[in-house]
Amino acid sequence: MILFPAIDLKHGQCVRLRQGDMDRATVFNDDPAAQAAAFEAQGFRWLHVVDLDGAFAGKPMNAAAVEAILARVSFPVQLGGGIRDMKTVAGWLEKGVARVIIGTAAVRDPGFVREAAKAFPGQVAVGIDARDGFVAVEGWAATSALAADDLGRRFEDAGVAAIVYTDIARDGMLQGVNWDGTIALANALTIPVIASGGLASMADIERLCAPDAAILEGAITGRALYDGRIDPKAALARLEVRSQ
Repeated sequence: MILFPAIDLKHGQCVRLRQGDMDRATVFNDDPAAQAAAFEAQGFRWLHVVDLDGAFAGKPMNAAAVEAILARVSFPVQLGGGIRDMKTVAGWLEKGVARVIIGTAAVRDPGFVREAAKAFPGQVAVGIDARDGFVAVEGWAATSALAADDLGRRFEDAGVAAIVYTDIARDGMLQGVNWDGTIALANALTIPVIASGGLASMADIERLCAPDAAILEGAITGRALYDGRIDPKAALARLEVRSQ
């Protein structure tokens, strides 16, 4: 079970949004690379990074901040936001990103996901961001008519490394993960699922250790880490015991 600390980038700063609303951003660190290094020093094994501006623009917008993170840390980084063509996928992987996350383009152009997953085995994930069970796109600014589980099934045979599943209503709200929906999705797919959105407390860490949650590859946490609601050392120790 992997606990992914999250760094969301807006205008080169480390921020957290509420329900994906760019106008409801809280700046937590002006130096994302320093924040990444702090997470690595705390013992995390992976880092989750999102280029929020890129998600809206459809192309990388915080490249300098991402490159600074990559230069500062040695643990693997997965990156999403504005990754919508093969050139961008290849470019980020060449720069040292361990895994790219394709979101909007997975809805618009599933053939692109298949091409990328084939070209870069184990290094392409799909981000499924859902509002009321339906997939949101364009940095969550629009909602499609596609159900989250239907999108996941499109890539069952594509070689996708993971699904990052976010319940937008809970993201940044510290209300807890949508456990029922996330675990149901994981049970419906053979692709590993990572829970995202709402991980709020040590009680949620404990919930991750429940038998039915063992099917998940891990979970992403952001605001609760920055606010001190989740203690990194205690959380990682608890998950380590669970995995033994």
